[in-house]
Amino acid sequence: MRERTDTRAGSDLPVALLTDLERAGYYPDLVADCLRTAVAGEPVDAHLVHPETTFDANEVRRHVTVLATTPTRLVVAHADDHGPDETASEPYAVCSTESVALSRVHSVVVSQVVTRPADHRTGRTPAEVSLTLGWGAVHRVDLEPASCPDPDCEADHGYTGSLTGDDLTVRIASAAEGADAVSAALAFARALSAVTAR
Repeated sequence: MRERTDTRAGSDLPVALLTDLERAGYYPDLVADCLRTAVAGEPVDAHLVHPETTFDANEVRRHVTVLATTPTRLVVAHADDHGPDETASEPYAVCSTESVALSRVHSVVVSQVVTRPADHRTGRTPAEVSLTLGWGAVHRVDLEPASCPDPDCEADHGYTGSLTGDDLTVRIASAAEGADAVSAALAFARALSAVTAR
């Protein structure tokens, strides 16, 4: 079922998405405008809003990542704080979006951390969820010297390694964001997995 859209003039985003942006508290109007540009009038079927605060030396930096699906695309939006610095005399925020055709999303990895697994019952919310999405934009290469089973061998056997797609990872922990945020991440993962399997 598609989410109800906002009835305010000029808005084509679901009420639930706008509410989640307001709750995240990180320039919700700016992020909503960036999303409107990226979705380009298509309806939003599912979304996940993930605010994050990081500590960098003496500074506190805020970020928000929004994942949204339309009938044809995965839209990723990320906004964060900058400045003041040598290039700007006042603070500013940057909001970037990427639109990926659903047919290009080839990997939806969901890692769930469960405490006391022996006590786990069906339907219980995990302590943490990491959602890794791959669509081929970013690859990580891990190389190491190739080994030989002969301990006396001194030959150069070259390198061995792996090429891993790693476009985006979002980690949501119940201890930091609450159980509802973890449940929302799982719901989005189910929705995205369903549409990319078609």
